[in-house]
Amino acid sequence: MSSKILVVDDEKNILELIRFNLELNQFNVVTAMDGEEAIALIKETADIDLIILDLMLPNIDGIEVCRILKRNEKTKNIPIIMLTAKGTETDKIFGLETGADDYVTKPFSVKELTARVKAQLRRSDKIKQDDDVIVVNKMQINKKQHSVTIDNHTIVLTLKEYEVLKLLAENKGKVYTRDQLLNQVWGYDYFGETRTVDVHIRHIRKKIEEHDNSNDYIETIRGVGYKIK
Repeated sequence: MSSKILVVDDEKNILELIRFNLELNQFNVVTAMDGEEAIALIKETADIDLIILDLMLPNIDGIEVCRILKRNEKTKNIPIIMLTAKGTETDKIFGLETGADDYVTKPFSVKELTARVKAQLRRSDKIKQDDDVIVVNKMQINKKQHSVTIDNHTIVLTLKEYEVLKLLAENKGKVYTRDQLLNQVWGYDYFGETRTVDVHIRHIRKKIEEHDNSNDYIETIRGVGYKIK
């Protein structure tokens, strides 16, 4: 599922420019033209992943919108990229101290803005992964309890199977070679063969498929290794 981004700017041409380019990059985009509309949208839409927020807005300015969102328990962790025509060092510091995660000055490069959006989403995803529970599709990995469940059904894994699955899930999208998995799960002093990894992956898949046979979990990258989709 693509990330949902809220873009808030009172200049329609800028709003449409950002929307067009983010949608080209497969993002789901919603827009607002003032602070009040933005806050109302965020309350209505629970799954906003990132906000691009203009500083100079009618009704409620971007700084106040940022303050309101960062004070709210439900919205405080949504990354905010502040967008403004002001470019002085003081303005940047003020925006960041208010709680903004990044700052882009108009006129801006659309490519740079898109790159910053992707960087913030990666960072946000990493923070989520540092929580006690990692969610992959229907599967939940509880790091505190050392448990794996799918639809409340417990998946019984050996210690090494659990460590392999957890490592891949914590680094979703990253491909690990068999040697890397051996090094990180079994340790650098392990002298076994890489076939050991394949056997563990096969066992993990079999146990997952007992409760979800969608094949939406561990992907084989031919000639390289494995990753979580």
